[in-house]
Amino acid sequence: MDVITKLKRDIVLTAYNAQEGHIPSALSCVKIIWELFDVGMGYNDMFILSKGHGCLALYVVLAEKNIIPKEYLDDFCKFNSELGGHPDSNKIPCVVASTGSLGHGLPIGVGMALAKKIKGESGRIYVLMGDGECNEGTTWESALLIRQLGLDNITCYVDSNNSSAINLSRLQTMFEYVSDCFYVLKTTKGDGVSMMEDNPEKWHHGTPNKEELDNILNELK
Repeated sequence: MDVITKLKRDIVLTAYNAQEGHIPSALSCVKIIWELFDVGMGYNDMFILSKGHGCLALYVVLAEKNIIPKEYLDDFCKFNSELGGHPDSNKIPCVVASTGSLGHGLPIGVGMALAKKIKGESGRIYVLMGDGECNEGTTWESALLIRQLGLDNITCYVDSNNSSAINLSRLQTMFEYVSDCFYVLKTTKGDGVSMMEDNPEKWHHGTPNKEELDNILNELK
């Protein structure tokens, strides 16, 4: 079994055991997060998951990389758990920003990138946003600041999984005008699980029953 399939199984099983979580949003971005933590990021780099509701993807990657204990996944969303329904910087050392309210991750990332510039620190800030956040004014204000301040130490990925009606090519064109640090990635919400793929009416938030779980695990082999 390849690592991405294993991570997808971990996402589904963690949510099922907790009876909580945004599974499709996590499935659409887990490969992006894995690539960053496995080969993309270096020393002094920092990562912000702006689409905090997709936190299960981050949690399973951190567990797979032994950055957090795998046992943490068993307590997902339980009382006093380290792993809540959105990432908490007070509970997980490598989480540099608590996120959840959409449109806040990029402003935080811009501030961190500017701080690195001022202090002469090395390292890059990586921000992963959802396409729905591109409707927020804070996103575009922050993008324009990147251009105005000449910040070349920040990279932003947009997980474009059809959560928003924004036209993909137009979105890419707009970001390219602002800066070359933006990458709009076409993904599938619920990727790898046919019953969840592009079916947000039923699966944006919610967990499978036992029969559905068995079908999903049979699919993710």
